[in-house]
Amino acid sequence: MLVESQPDLTVLGEADNGADAVRRAADLAPDVVLMDVRMPGMDGIEATRRIIASGGRSRVLVLTTFDLDEYAYAALRAGASGFLVKDAQPEDLLSGIRVVAAGDAVVAPKLTRRLLDRFADQFPVEGETENGQSAERLEMLTEREREVLTAIGRGWNNTEIAERFHLAESTVKTHVGRILAKVGARDRVQAVIFAYNTGLVSPDNHG
Repeated sequence: MLVESQPDLTVLGEADNGADAVRRAADLAPDVVLMDVRMPGMDGIEATRRIIASGGRSRVLVLTTFDLDEYAYAALRAGASGFLVKDAQPEDLLSGIRVVAAGDAVVAPKLTRRLLDRFADQFPVEGETENGQSAERLEMLTEREREVLTAIGRGWNNTEIAERFHLAESTVKTHVGRILAKVGARDRVQAVIFAYNTGLVSPDNHG
């Protein structure tokens, strides 16, 4: 009802479980899939992984029961473009859908900080080759881009970054775009993960 009340949003379909969600996403090719995590049969993590792996246009926004459901990080690793809590304010949910549809990610600053804290010991240990590649990508960044990436990793939004570094928001957006391209990140979620995996951000320095 909430989505249908918006003139720019349309509900194309609904699914009862993960397997059904994968089939419906393939048939309907929605811009955004609102994905629950805990479902009978195939869960939302596997469904997200399959939808993203299919190479279709659909982007996934995961809805969690709690602000940091234990599966939130797994959902992001599976390719989700972000996550929101089910009791989020209506305007936040609608905004999240629009942001993801536009190709960006929903990474609420407070949730990002807590995500890093809670899942610090669960980030996968990358192989030497991948670590080397990450280091090489990090070296490609200018000093300013590294500062902005660190801020992204800390969960700051563009407005906060612009204020901190005395930049125009348009300049910050340009920096963010270049950073994503250089480090091979699809969106801000992956940029946060990259910043964490390369040591730019850690639980004791993200405040």
